[in-house]
Amino acid sequence: MAAPRTTPRAAPRTASRTAAGAGARTLARPGTPPRPPARPPLGARVLALGDAALGGPLPGRLARWDTPAATYYVLQGSVVLLVALGLVMVLSSSSVESLADSGSPFAVGVGQAQFAVVGLAAMALAARVPVPAWRRLAPLLVLVAVALQAVVFSPLGVNVDGNRNWFRVAGVSAQPSEFGKLALALWCAAVLAGKQKVLDRPARWVLPLAVGAVPLVGLVLLGRDLGTTLVLLVIAAAACFVAGVPLRLLAVAAGAGAALVAAFVVTSSYRMGRVAEFLSSDVDAQGLGYQSQHGLWALASGGWTGLGLGGSRQKWEWLPAAQNDFIFAIIGEELGLLGAATVLFLFVVLAWACARVVRRSRNLFAKVAVGAVMAWVLGQAALNIAVVLGLFPVIGVPLPLISAGGSALVATLAGLGVVQACARDVPGARRALAARPGLVRRSLAVVPLPRGVR
Repeated sequence: MAAPRTTPRAAPRTASRTAAGAGARTLARPGTPPRPPARPPLGARVLALGDAALGGPLPGRLARWDTPAATYYVLQGSVVLLVALGLVMVLSSSSVESLADSGSPFAVGVGQAQFAVVGLAAMALAARVPVPAWRRLAPLLVLVAVALQAVVFSPLGVNVDGNRNWFRVAGVSAQPSEFGKLALALWCAAVLAGKQKVLDRPARWVLPLAVGAVPLVGLVLLGRDLGTTLVLLVIAAAACFVAGVPLRLLAVAAGAGAALVAAFVVTSSYRMGRVAEFLSSDVDAQGLGYQSQHGLWALASGGWTGLGLGGSRQKWEWLPAAQNDFIFAIIGEELGLLGAATVLFLFVVLAWACARVVRRSRNLFAKVAVGAVMAWVLGQAALNIAVVLGLFPVIGVPLPLISAGGSALVATLAGLGVVQACARDVPGARRALAARPGLVRRSLAVVPLPRGVR
């Protein structure tokens, strides 16, 4: 008799397998919407936004705009908009004095436009120079800058309002200290990048840094240009900070720089008068406080929307240097608070783009160079606007990219071209820029294209 056949019993399901199966059946059930991901807490979102403002990754839905080419085009766009706004305001603010001096209201504006063309060409050329080449050129550039600054003490030098910071050749004036700002930024970046491992030992890097910085700063100070001297000191300090110099050493250097500036102010009766006027509660509107007071009147009369483009009253020879140091007051008068806020917004965008380059660069030379140029442009803009608002004593510092002045415009655009060269060197940027060769598609490179679209 044959043995009965037995069917093997199925192995019992474990609790985990049962739960997994139930979960799978629940997910697979038609008509059930997927559960949205949990929203991060408010504190985490605030920190993410703060990090993004300092150049970090964009949070949330803004992440789709966080492409390698975004920084490059945001940087270019903000610079071009500031230059365009500057050309319009230089033409408007200088028209009256230009008509009186040359018989044409367009003389200063046309000259500024010509310098803008040269500067934009210099920016485009500088952006195509590889970052290692800028590092190799730094010693030569600082040597040329020192030599040109020494020319202002020759018979070619020109004295303007007590400052000897220009020279004139064949009827064309130039201010070499503006190009010295770029040379100093690159020199500091080259020295500090080469001394990266010994930055905590100042004896190893202070002397090499001083070889290029001290002659340049000393010659500018000898020409009695305090505003440019302050900007040069800010450039050197920012380069040291970005490179990672210990804060205790920066504090000592800041104290020494402040003592140098104070000694320079004390030895000049004119500058002491400016400081005394700033600290006084009784403004002498017919004396040293004349320019500052008329600048504040220009801002106050602008209101929300301004008097209209070309409608300034202060430019009728009431406000000295209306197209130069006090052009922000004319912007506030003609375009109002909205126009002044637009200028501030564009500088904030420029700062954000530079911060992204600093954070994303892998090359310390690029980080320090961009940080130094950023401190130069934004620090000078902050100083100029503070003077116009009455928050700082009057000092001869133009508003970058906007004020009249060919040397300043060309040098600033060349410096921002170096920043763009460093932006092109950020990982993934060159590939992203090369992937969209057409003008229109390059302009849309900040937006990621759908998969399959090229």
